[in-house]
Amino acid sequence: MRWDPQQYGKFAAERGRPFLDLLARVEAAAPRRVVDLGCGTGQLTALLAQRWPDAPVEGIDSSPDMIAAAPAGDRLSFRVGDVAEWDPAGTDVIISNATLQWVPTHRELISQWSAALPPGGWLAFQVPGNFDAFSHVLMRSLAESRRWASSLLGILRHEDAVGTPESYALLMLAAGLRVDTWSTTYVHQLDGPDAVLEWVRGTGLRPIMQALPPESYALFEAEYAEQLRQAYPATAHGTLFPFRRVFAVGTRP
Repeated sequence: MRWDPQQYGKFAAERGRPFLDLLARVEAAAPRRVVDLGCGTGQLTALLAQRWPDAPVEGIDSSPDMIAAAPAGDRLSFRVGDVAEWDPAGTDVIISNATLQWVPTHRELISQWSAALPPGGWLAFQVPGNFDAFSHVLMRSLAESRRWASSLLGILRHEDAVGTPESYALLMLAAGLRVDTWSTTYVHQLDGPDAVLEWVRGTGLRPIMQALPPESYALFEAEYAEQLRQAYPATAHGTLFPFRRVFAVGTRP
């Protein structure tokens, strides 16, 4: 899937906050190697190099466009890769931020990565838990309507794309980890016209953008935008956009 670093970078502070909250729960002291799976443009990955100044840090992402926008830095490297094929051997800290929801086999990967952690190793990830929010329900409903179903069948993810905090805890506990899982709902205050549409243009709408010809996509987006305006009305203080996320952190004692 093609990604647009500039579009994704809008609302960077709001998108980055869960990464910081996740990282705050990781207590690794002196890891030998740190890997960020699904690193995007690498702006947040660079924070890992600051957090652990003696460890090499690698960012991996499936998008060449995202990797091309990644920053340079000492002990900081980036490459294009598939997280489903990544080998965890020799890694003490595994971070994944808002990526695993795109990977249908991520539950199996979590079990594999957890089992591969060395003593003192850490696995930490967060995924969106908002697939029942208006932004996703309206998108799926429109995609499944008579007008669009033939072109968009099976394109979008559904609520089972991610698990619950409890389900992730069970996977990691079964591998012998000490676990901390939770969910948080952020209420983002977004500025600008059609702010929620601007947000999902960077993420959830990407599969539809690529599945439809430009003229058809423009019609889909116009209809969807009108529904979003009703679901998330603009106020004098911006548009309030509740966004639930699911977090999981585990370490091998």
